[in-house]
Amino acid sequence: MVNFFSVYKFILHGIMKLVGVRPQTVEIEPGTIMNFWVSSNIPNKIANTPKKSKPAVVFLHGFTMDGIFTWQLQVLSLAKNYTVYVPDFLFFGGSITDKSDRSPEFQAECVAKGLRSMGVERCTLVGFSYGGMVGFKMAELYPNLVESIVVTGSVLALTRSISDASLERLGFKCWPDYLLPNSVKDVRNMLEIATYKFPYLPDWIYKDCFEVMFGNRKEREELLGALVVDDKVSTIADFPQSASFVGRE
Repeated sequence: MVNFFSVYKFILHGIMKLVGVRPQTVEIEPGTIMNFWVSSNIPNKIANTPKKSKPAVVFLHGFTMDGIFTWQLQVLSLAKNYTVYVPDFLFFGGSITDKSDRSPEFQAECVAKGLRSMGVERCTLVGFSYGGMVGFKMAELYPNLVESIVVTGSVLALTRSISDASLERLGFKCWPDYLLPNSVKDVRNMLEIATYKFPYLPDWIYKDCFEVMFGNRKEREELLGALVVDDKVSTIADFPQSASFVGRE
């Protein structure tokens, strides 16, 4: 039986290529490879008008979907006027590493190196959930690269106190129980908790999602383990960038 999400991803990738957004594989360092979706700079069609470089916008995805699946609508809206970069974090999409580091700092370092290798000097970051935390690390570690940052559904760092309070509110013992579902029922519960008034979908949709979206489980569980930090060692960086926070009431 054909998997709906596999077919949709195939169609989505084709649409992206048609509008000039294409995947690029970047070797960050030996053993570490990241996949980026990048929009091409389309030349200005007005005669005798020099081509201007477009502002760079980098979209950082959350913990469930890969980059282009998460940000597909935003990419289609902005690719004409911006150079859009959508990385897949390590162990999402086509990105892998043989290194043992699972920290948000390492993800931030790899994204920054990948952007630099593609000639990005300044950019705006847009981060969601896990991507927001990686984005904050990028802004802290690479202020000359990150000009501004927009974040939604995230925190500066997932401290132990924030983590415990959030898990208690959600009704889970640990983050893998919530973000790495083990059954179709778990996928349904996760999406219903994460969204408002989530529409009814038949079980086969959740089944197809479960089969496609939750690979590299061991590595992703390690990423979640490295995400929570002790309150005593957590500090608030002095960000020179302009920042926007978007929350939910």
